[in-house]
Amino acid sequence: MAPTSTHDYSCDDNCFKTVCVMDASGHLGSSLVHRLLHRGYTVHAAVQTHGSLKSYEELRSSNKKLKEVMAEVEVRAAHNVLEACAQTDTIDKVVFTSSITAVIWNDDRNTTSSDLEERNWSDINFCKKYKLWHALSKTVAEKTAWALAMDRGINMVSINGGLMMSPDLTITNPYLKGAAEMYEDGLFVTVDLRFSVDAYICVFEDVSSYGRYLCFNHVISCNNEADELTRILLSTSDNTHPLSLEDTRVHQQRISNKKLNKLMVNFEEGLQVDCSEA
Repeated sequence: MAPTSTHDYSCDDNCFKTVCVMDASGHLGSSLVHRLLHRGYTVHAAVQTHGSLKSYEELRSSNKKLKEVMAEVEVRAAHNVLEACAQTDTIDKVVFTSSITAVIWNDDRNTTSSDLEERNWSDINFCKKYKLWHALSKTVAEKTAWALAMDRGINMVSINGGLMMSPDLTITNPYLKGAAEMYEDGLFVTVDLRFSVDAYICVFEDVSSYGRYLCFNHVISCNNEADELTRILLSTSDNTHPLSLEDTRVHQQRISNKKLNKLMVNFEEGLQVDCSEA
């Protein structure tokens, strides 16, 4: 599972701050660890070995049963992390990593007059019908986490991120299933690594943070932007284009990140570290 942070203050004046990053092996997790250290935190970082999953990734495109199993694995991981937090008295806050794909996929996304936001959830049956396995696993895992958090009284917030623009981004990223539809519906959003790290720390440190936060800082809304993203995705791949680039219209944004932007207005980054080198 992507980074989930837990916060523990051991004295009233915050002279000792400890954070646990549950997966520091990826670009986001390692960048988050660097930034937390520069802000004065003591960081416990779990580095997971993903090499054993490569063989599974190669089978995902052709094996439906495996995709269902991967969703179950993510749900179980979410449950285990929240259960461990519930049994630890010193946990102050949990920041759970989810995805925009847990928000946007349902039959009503084209008919609603208002922008999609934190109250919206992807429909599980819709995800199954159209084989949106990334959305399915993220939706079920997040719902599992929220149910357990509410049942156990855990102070939890979630970050629902857009497509992460990290150095290792390729066309095989499972987030991209349904990319053409996201683009046409004004829902294809991306997030820079630095902005994402800032968002995690902001919602973690701000005592007023609550609920879900949609995290993105760019919307792919026109042909030129889609074409540029396509070139990035294909830079390390020989596969065909993931998007249909014939449409020259500018697609109106239909998803809102106002809640996060409002929270981050007065956010101070503090000491900086170059995330691109993390």
